[in-house]
Amino acid sequence: MSAEFDGRTGLWGRISRLLRGSGPAEAVDDGDREALLLAAAGAGLPLAPAAYPAPGYGCSCDRVGCPTPARHPVSFAWQSQSTTDRAQVERWARHQPQANFITATGLTHDVLDVPVDAGQQALERLLGAGVEVGPVAVSDDGRMLFFTLTRGTPEDEDEWWPCELDCRPETMDEHPGLRWHCRGSYVLVPPARLPGPDNHTVHWLRGPEHPLPDPLTLLEPLTDACAHHVDRDQNHTAGAWPLRG
Repeated sequence: MSAEFDGRTGLWGRISRLLRGSGPAEAVDDGDREALLLAAAGAGLPLAPAAYPAPGYGCSCDRVGCPTPARHPVSFAWQSQSTTDRAQVERWARHQPQANFITATGLTHDVLDVPVDAGQQALERLLGAGVEVGPVAVSDDGRMLFFTLTRGTPEDEDEWWPCELDCRPETMDEHPGLRWHCRGSYVLVPPARLPGPDNHTVHWLRGPEHPLPDPLTLLEPLTDACAHHVDRDQNHTAGAWPLRG
């Protein structure tokens, strides 16, 4: 991916400075938030507005007992609404200053979603082996997100497996292993705020200036690390990916 977005050759330099200068728990001001969202869109990640935290563990949506507070899109039409258009992302960011954003997977990119301990183990292994690793985000609720190229749209639509199989965002607590977010799924894109008193966030560990890799180059180290993670965790009975309901 080119380092230029709408003619602004200095964008990635600014994003790199933001990533170096802001720790996970530090507040992101409106200008930095917009720049980070535009960087994600400029890297080809289609965005759409999402809910944001309300007091306590609440959600900005009007759903009583929302099961995924601050982690879901605002609109039911999020798949068609998601866009990389700079002007639209700017309008959303400025008119909805508290909103989180999701990125729809399976259009231009997929996301391999793993427990943070397993992700750190796999990331060290991958970087040590000289494997190209793309953008990586960390969610303070215990997940690590590896952004990759999408598998692509096959001619035969029946060749797709649905994300509903094992990687809906709302099934995180049930399945501690790896989930492959492809068509029909989404993840929060940094910067995002999570509900609760601890100011948890979703933030970049490796920013969107890193090119998206082929997911198959990351899959074996991630599945191995997830298997070790599940074996160590006596509180979980689920196995590593692939999971079956």
